[in-house]
Amino acid sequence: MMSEIDALKADLKKLSAQAIQAKMDLHDLSEELPVGWQTVTTVAARTQEAYARLHEARERLKAMENGV
Repeated sequence: MMSEIDALKADLKKLSAQAIQAKMDLHDLSEELPVGWQTVTTVAARTQEAYARLHEARERLKAMENGV
């Protein structure tokens, strides 16, 4: 059975992939400007949320590994 730490590490991989994809979407959008300018805030917010979830998961893992 997978431990909580192993499960969180698996989630971290997924969250990392989602954050990288969001970053690439924002990057691609920036290169296409002014086309798509209306979606800048939406894509930026999605990117920020993805990195916030990733950061929170990393902090949870750190706390679990340190026994906090």
